[in-house]
Amino acid sequence: MAHIYEGDATVADARFAIVVSRYNQNITGKLLEGALATLGKHGVADDAIEVAWVPGAWEIPLIADRFAQTQQFAAVLTLGCVIRGETTHDQHINQQVSASLGEISLRTGVPVAFGVLTVNSLEQAIHRSGGNVGNKGEEAANAALEMASLLRQLP
Repeated sequence: MAHIYEGDATVADARFAIVVSRYNQNITGKLLEGALATLGKHGVADDAIEVAWVPGAWEIPLIADRFAQTQQFAAVLTLGCVIRGETTHDQHINQQVSASLGEISLRTGVPVAFGVLTVNSLEQAIHRSGGNVGNKGEEAANAALEMASLLRQLP
């Protein structure tokens, strides 16, 4: 029979880093609250969490990379909010940030949880930061916990 690996949230002894964008802070602050509450609910101590605020989503990958390179964190959570405007500016930001975060994870072997909202409107952002669609910060924290657990099991 095949050996099946599956992560869960049993990594309370691990350290986590969170990089959060100050731009659209009314949204990203709620994402951060959701992430912190989820980590805490699963037993991660406050002093095992490092939070770095950056100006905007564009700056998230640099700090996420710095955290990941230290190899001191089981995962890095990234939280931001890019709202579509009248130009294609959001598309350039979203593409580069997502590609960079994926590359960081693969290069360092540290999971980078993607909690950056890429939405068409403020209303959509509100719904995804604790509204009727949930909280992407909570989702990112759950993904980080599961990936950290899964990586501990793999040879």
